[in-house]
Amino acid sequence: MSNQAPETHEFQAEVKQVLDIVVHSLYTDKDIFVRELVSNASDALEKLRHTQLTEKDIYDDNLGLEVNLTTDDAAGTLTIQDFGIGMTREELVENLGTIAHSGSKAFLQAIKENGGMNENLIGQFGVGFYSVFMVAKEVKVFTHTWKKDGEGLCWTSDGSGKYTIEPSEGQRRGTKIVITLQEEYKEFAQNDRVKDILERYSSFIEFPVNLNGEKVNTTQAVWLKNKNDVSEDEYKEFYKFQAKAFDEPMDWMHFSADAPLAVNALIYVPGSNPELLGFGRTEPAVALHCRKILIDPEPPELLPEWLRFLKGVVDSADLPLNISRESMQDSSLVKRLGEVITKRFIKHLGEVSRKDAEKFEKIWRTFGVFIKEGVATDMTHRDKLSELLRFESSETEPGKLTSLQAYVDRMKEDQKAIYFLAGPSRKAIESGPYLEAFKARSLEVIYCLEPIDDFVMQHLRVFKEKELTSADQDELDLGDTTKEAEGEELAKEQLDALCAWLKETLGEDRVKEVSAGKRLVDSPALALNADKMMTSHMRRMMKAMAQARGEDAGADMPTLVNLELNPRHGLIKHLAELKDKDADTAKLVAEQVYDNALISAGMLEDPRAMINRLHQLLEKVGSKA
Repeated sequence: MSNQAPETHEFQAEVKQVLDIVVHSLYTDKDIFVRELVSNASDALEKLRHTQLTEKDIYDDNLGLEVNLTTDDAAGTLTIQDFGIGMTREELVENLGTIAHSGSKAFLQAIKENGGMNENLIGQFGVGFYSVFMVAKEVKVFTHTWKKDGEGLCWTSDGSGKYTIEPSEGQRRGTKIVITLQEEYKEFAQNDRVKDILERYSSFIEFPVNLNGEKVNTTQAVWLKNKNDVSEDEYKEFYKFQAKAFDEPMDWMHFSADAPLAVNALIYVPGSNPELLGFGRTEPAVALHCRKILIDPEPPELLPEWLRFLKGVVDSADLPLNISRESMQDSSLVKRLGEVITKRFIKHLGEVSRKDAEKFEKIWRTFGVFIKEGVATDMTHRDKLSELLRFESSETEPGKLTSLQAYVDRMKEDQKAIYFLAGPSRKAIESGPYLEAFKARSLEVIYCLEPIDDFVMQHLRVFKEKELTSADQDELDLGDTTKEAEGEELAKEQLDALCAWLKETLGEDRVKEVSAGKRLVDSPALALNADKMMTSHMRRMMKAMAQARGEDAGADMPTLVNLELNPRHGLIKHLAELKDKDADTAKLVAEQVYDNALISAGMLEDPRAMINRLHQLLEKVGSKA
């Protein structure tokens, strides 16, 4: 080392303030300093690569472009070295002693006013460098500029307000940072600890990153490649690496765009859905990068909630970052980025559904519930998402699916609505009375077999100008039946008297109206939903949710129906006569007809009263036998 005495400098006033902010309040995770210094090293290597294109005389020109990290657990040190552009004495002062060129005053003003969401101070030895003082007792920066006539230098500081610069002979081109760690942070002098950080944040640095002689970044940034240059196996291997998965993805979307934002993205549909297996709510897992540096492995605001099942990477060089790179400064920009990804993914799924129906059906059966959630919650993308919906219907074979568009294509010319029925199973719907009227008129009905389906239909409301209408609603004009009705109708006078008697007998707290209808073919009576805003299936769900919270749902959600009678059915004809001959038995039969209608509608909540009544009816029948 030269005999020249070290020069002592005071940090610029703004640097002291930034140091205080960085060390005491800015970073939530201390390990961020490794990411920052490796990122700076990568920047320095990139600058040298560009310099090599125009300059012939490069100092130490035989050195490879790489970053080397060395841990010394015994000494409590971590060394990070790059063979990049290096620094002159003036550049040391400018880069490490002042940050005026990076807009420090504006940054500090922003910190004061609103939390520092206005300036991007990260760059070559910008604010990111100062994060090292969160863990360091002392930092030495050894450097030699790329210029052959430059000198080797050593910059030293403990971050307290001063630094020294002195000559240092024998330095290689680039920068070597030797960090002597504080006692409580000596974990960062351990190989495994540093390796974990590098694998988490710096796996895709373009230049080799070596830790104690072993290359750490062995996986390439596949998302930045041309899709024509990536094999199917490479896509699958990257998925396993990125998602920490053992299965293979069902599908992936790889695209790049320059407008409205510079975006490179590789998005995967995983091989399985943990939520279906009962493992709890899936957390967002599309990692956000900026120029290959990980910003957030699970950014909660990037994509809408219903896309939380996706895995992969989104990289945008347009993102302005806050000082710590732990969150984005401009949330509106992130939302625009998410909007680009969302639209492209919906478009991609639409293309898959048209070009590879088998693959789409596999995706739908595993992740369709998320798309349904999107229809119910995402007004912006609802219309496009509705084109992806798939259901069973009265026109499909059991287990086969149809789209709403295919339903519309099959509709009768004068049909004004898309009809749907909610139920726990296809068998339950087809064994109930609601379908009779639609089958008799050759009208197709969508089967909503999942709890979320009712909410989907209620929020969607219209598809291709056709209203979505629940088949259990009252006042549906279905037109004339194509099936010839069998049997004589009950006389109008008898029918009107029976309807009035039933309404009085059952009570206005249970039936809103009792009337004859044209829907029924084989069943005696039908309980129609009297609430135009909520289907009976949704009402059951709301009650179940209230009960799960320990609330009394019955008082707030009484079961009120319109009872529709089949005037041709033998039971209804018999009841019309029985009410005048044996009022007590007729009342028991009326109650049973009502409960049977509720059972068919899935509305009967407590069967105990019905069971007791059945015993009474059986006893009467037995006594007459």
